[in-house]
Amino acid sequence: MNIQIVCVGKLKEKYLVQGIAEYSKRLAPYVRLSVHEVPDEKAPENMSEAEVRQVQEREGAGILGHIKQDAHVIALAIGGQLWSSEDLAAHIDKLGTYGTSTVAFVIGGSNGLSDEVLRRAQTKLSFGRMTLPHQLMRLVLVEQIYRAVKINRGEPYHK
Repeated sequence: MNIQIVCVGKLKEKYLVQGIAEYSKRLAPYVRLSVHEVPDEKAPENMSEAEVRQVQEREGAGILGHIKQDAHVIALAIGGQLWSSEDLAAHIDKLGTYGTSTVAFVIGGSNGLSDEVLRRAQTKLSFGRMTLPHQLMRLVLVEQIYRAVKINRGEPYHK
């Protein structure tokens, strides 16, 4: 299976880069993981709703440009479904069983995802009601993908 992570912004924090590299290495025997970074739009702190939508739309166009036509898209969104690690594992397993070869996880920037990206997503997933920095979310997501793969293979994972 191919798993894409399409995200806004470039990772600069060394500890996050190292963590993602470690989980990517662990995932390599099981899936083809690719990470596509879309530049974040420079925007002032205090924006109008219209300006926020414009930023979302520009970032959204970049996101959609990286998603394969046949990919099953899972958008990370605060209002999405709350799943356990086992639920995520079952969802990924079901997609693979029924012929989906690419799953694209989408992480928006600090202003969230555009309506167009949310419409493209077949699934909206929330990691909880708390707001996490999108850079940290990338590490959490890669770890959960690894955990899902281990669950599906019936292999042990630390508790």
